[in-house]
Amino acid sequence: MKKPVLVGIILVLVILGVIVYSSMNLASHRYEACMTFGGQTNCRTASGSTEQFAMRTAISNACAAIASGVTDSIACEQSQPTKLTKLK
Repeated sequence: MKKPVLVGIILVLVILGVIVYSSMNLASHRYEACMTFGGQTNCRTASGSTEQFAMRTAISNACAAIASGVTDSIACEQSQPTKLTKLK
């Protein structure tokens, strides 16, 4: 195998290793949020590097399926979750 090809393969493997290693430490918090809006209820889970980020992401994901439009999405996300559970 030629030297430039070998160097390229090693470089790609190093980059993939860094990506996998860095992504493993991001999900230290995990939450499930159930939201009720417009007569519909939806539950979603999310992970994040902080508790606040994981909670907000779970709430946003749950609202995305039951709210339509920017105004409804904001109103849904600002309401209290019907259920918020820390999973990890």
